[in-house]
Amino acid sequence: MTNQLAIEGGAPVRTDFLVFGRPCLGQEEIAEVVDTLTSGWIGTGPKTIRFEQMFAEYVGASHALAVNSCTAALHLSLLAANIGPGDEVITSPLTFAATANVVIHCGARPVFADIDPVTLNLQPETIERALTSRSRAILPVHFGGLACAMDDIVELARRHDLWLIEDAAHATGTRYAGRMVGTLGNLTCFSFYANKNLTTAEGGMVTTNDAALAEKIAVYRLHGLSKHAWQRYASRTLLLSDAIYPGYKYNMPDLAAAIGIHQLGKQEQFLAIREAYARVYDQAFSALPGVRLQRRPADSNYRHALHLYVLILDLEQFRVSRNEIMAALLAENIGAALHYRALHTHPYYRETFGYQPADLPNAHAVGESILSLPLTPGMTEGDVNSVIEGVHKVLKAYRR
Repeated sequence: MTNQLAIEGGAPVRTDFLVFGRPCLGQEEIAEVVDTLTSGWIGTGPKTIRFEQMFAEYVGASHALAVNSCTAALHLSLLAANIGPGDEVITSPLTFAATANVVIHCGARPVFADIDPVTLNLQPETIERALTSRSRAILPVHFGGLACAMDDIVELARRHDLWLIEDAAHATGTRYAGRMVGTLGNLTCFSFYANKNLTTAEGGMVTTNDAALAEKIAVYRLHGLSKHAWQRYASRTLLLSDAIYPGYKYNMPDLAAAIGIHQLGKQEQFLAIREAYARVYDQAFSALPGVRLQRRPADSNYRHALHLYVLILDLEQFRVSRNEIMAALLAENIGAALHYRALHTHPYYRETFGYQPADLPNAHAVGESILSLPLTPGMTEGDVNSVIEGVHKVLKAYRR
């Protein structure tokens, strides 16, 4: 390894670029997609239903409803809970914009509570401080795949008669107190975007144990119709469909579900590889000056799904910003990414709701010092070692 950074003209640690979150797809997914293409039915149908049944069983939920994104899952969940104008939904600022945007799409107001700087998840005490007479729901985000303090949050929601809608975009495979994430709140929303632990290219899922909520979402996700196209087709009889709600176009097609069926079957294998690579990262980074890691549970009843492996930098120990460190890693052909700049510091939320960075100091500090490293089951040990080499090279060069 040369000491000169690639961004300054040196040789990068890799010759090819290591993409962040590259999906791990095999012949099984390809064959299932081809089977769908040749079946004559590519829209929402038997494979989507099969995928839903498999996912419900995986997380232990009574109902699973496939949609075209986690954003759709969150939006439909809020609508099913009758969240609307005048209501407030308490959520984390350390998340993707969609988490707060869907609250606004319902006409409600997102209220940000601060995070725990160690877990990067919402602190229950900051949720309680954010409560007002207009609070209707708590929307916790299981950051990176680590479950929030759900015992405390569930108790808080019950005590204040609030809906509990989980953003589990990072949490396919996450376990909390012996239970899979997917059954802890009223509704749980998963993402199957291209870089997630389980991908359908684009897609999402809502899980719930409430049959009435499941029925609402089933209607809302496809134009508000009482019968969807596959039900009409499969019946081979005249089956009229009534518009019973001004619904949305949020359904998942069989083409996407075909990928998900086999991705789900590989989840435990994928998680084992993520855990093995994370242990290698831990050994390389846990004692690295100027770096700390998100806490992971040691108890086997709790499992971090490791969608993200993040470094949190002590910027006082470096002579450049986090963004400059990321730029240097990218130049070394290491696909580092940013998850996330705290939402309350973004222009829309500052200008619309009056937030200032200092209002949520933990989220602001983490949002300015965090970066994510590539961690996927499709990586090789050589890929993992090159990430370690690149991180050490860049941080050594920029350390004060």
